[in-house]
This record gives sequence, C-alpha cells and structure tokens, in this order.
Amino acid sequence: MPTYIGLANWTDQGIKNVKESAARYDAFKALVEDRGGHVRSFFMTMGAFDLIITYDLPSDDAAAEVALKLGASGNVRTQTLKAFDESAYRRLTSAV
Repeated sequence: MPTYIGLANWTDQGIKNVKESAARYDAFKALVEDRGGHVRSFFMTMGAFDLIITYDLPSDDAAAEVALKLGASGNVRTQTLKAFDESAYRRLTSAV
C-alpha cells in the first residue's frame, strides 16, 4: 500500500480554533481509515510546517480524495508527498 507524507500549516481559521485541532485530527484518522488506509505517525513540529503526518492509503486516488477533503475544511493548507520505502528505493535506483 502506498505511503504518503502530509505537510500541513494551520490557516488563520485553523489556528484561531486550535483547541479543536485534536478532534479534527481524530476526524482525519477516521477519514483515512474509511478510505482503506491507516495513519502511521503524527507530529506537531516547529519550523516550516505545523504538522507532519505519515499515512498509508490504497491508491493515489484515495490520497487525492483525502487531501481535497482536508483542504476543503479550511483549517490547514497541505502538501502531500508520495513516499517510497527502502526496498522500492533500491529497486528503482538499481534500474537506472
């Protein structure tokens, strides 16, 4: 199952209602699980991004749905990265 890394920053709306952030994260986890995936890790960070989340989903389409739904909430702006594990990295780089 593909792995994705979500990089997120709170919007003005999201930080204004930061006390609701944990409940919004729970809703995100439920959304990922509803699409057949699971959240691997979650971090609140200091620096260029406020939140970093790694999660697995069955397809790029499912990842796009999750990203669109999350963005439509208006609480965060996200960047999504598709990740390749070490075995995929070795397979892909050896083919060059």
